[in-house]
Amino acid sequence: MNYAQLLFPDFSLILCGYLVCRFTALNRTVWEQVESLVYFFLFPVLLFHSIVRSPLDLNAASHLIMAGLALGVGSIGLSYALPWIPLIGRHMDPRLHAASAQVGFRFNSFVALALADRIAGPQGLLLIAVLIGVCVPLFNIGAIWPMAKHGQRGFVHELSRNPLVIATASGLLANILGLHIPNWTEPTLQRIGAASLALGLMAAGAGMQFATLAQAKTLGLALLVIRHLLTPLMAWGLSYWFALDATQTSVLLAFSALPTASSCYVLATRMGYNGAFVAGLVTLSTLLGMFSLPFALGVLR
Repeated sequence: MNYAQLLFPDFSLILCGYLVCRFTALNRTVWEQVESLVYFFLFPVLLFHSIVRSPLDLNAASHLIMAGLALGVGSIGLSYALPWIPLIGRHMDPRLHAASAQVGFRFNSFVALALADRIAGPQGLLLIAVLIGVCVPLFNIGAIWPMAKHGQRGFVHELSRNPLVIATASGLLANILGLHIPNWTEPTLQRIGAASLALGLMAAGAGMQFATLAQAKTLGLALLVIRHLLTPLMAWGLSYWFALDATQTSVLLAFSALPTASSCYVLATRMGYNGAFVAGLVTLSTLLGMFSLPFALGVLR
């Protein structure tokens, strides 16, 4: 399978967002509002719908869930440990690390859901929704904790306000309780999902920034190595450790090599940190995803 060709539609939308933001009247002021719409409404609806609409077979997916959680804990641990690594740790500013550590383990859910169906069909979409459902709360805790600690802000308060945590928790609860979405709402929810993916990818492109990356080169490089090299390698090892089948392995490898979340810089800015530096890392991560996804799915798989 030509994974570069498979990824082209999603990265072309990212490029479109970048070009439209830079060369038309639809500048950052417009796209900031689009990001808010996607982050607070469109994407939570898509996430809730993806989790609720198909019954979860927790027994069949248990190994994938454990592998995903192990992968998440490993990548969070690596990102947190950077200031204590000899030689490079002393060059890292604590506040910049607190704001940008999330880049090393969070993932772009827009790209994940857009790819899942093409990689493994409806089963792949369900499995990626399961991973999103169990990992988004973990990753949001991992992202918010260091910033709340350094900024002396209420951790539980910040977590309880996160729309992705609310959507995933409510979706998993509804699925476990056997609740169903009425059939007459399906067309509307599907259109919301399509809009969230397209606008989310374009917003990721519109948010790309390069000028701020020189502020902390060592920290930025280390986080991108974790996100795009070490995490896929961990996923490759975990797929063997948990004896995942072919579809689960493909989904886990794709999950491990995704660009970091475009909302990283939104979260950093909203919590009073250097959002511009985080936006630069998100930009590079988005570009590196064009290489790490073919590497994970084509080489490691």
